[in-house]
Amino acid sequence: MGPIDYLVVEFPGNRMTGEAFPMLVELVDRGIIRILDLLFVRKEDDGSVVGIELADLDADGSLDLTVFDGASSGLLAEDDIEEAGKALQPGNAAGILIYENVWAAPFAGALRRSGAQLIASGRIPVPALVAALDETDA
Repeated sequence: MGPIDYLVVEFPGNRMTGEAFPMLVELVDRGIIRILDLLFVRKEDDGSVVGIELADLDADGSLDLTVFDGASSGLLAEDDIEEAGKALQPGNAAGILIYENVWAAPFAGALRRSGAQLIASGRIPVPALVAALDETDA
């Protein structure tokens, strides 16, 4: 398997345009990622977090998210949903996505077969990268 990542994407005011969903489908179709879990939640004004059914979330009649229905590996547990809910503002929705980086699986397999071990991993936030590049240019 390739590395497993997760994203929690907040949609202020519960407004989802659906613009990114075709791109997500394309990533899957091209074999770049494999969706392991996908869940949509909303944080109510009382602080409770409730699930949102996969459907036409933007209600324009043109987006059918049932292609993602059943994307549940069991990795996403109730405490993960609660943790994501803590980061959400009341009245906002979020998509919680766990995915495998399929593109990296052959590379990771070759490393394992050669006896290599991953000793560190991380991600550089885009604002930090831009700031570093700006500093380099100055």
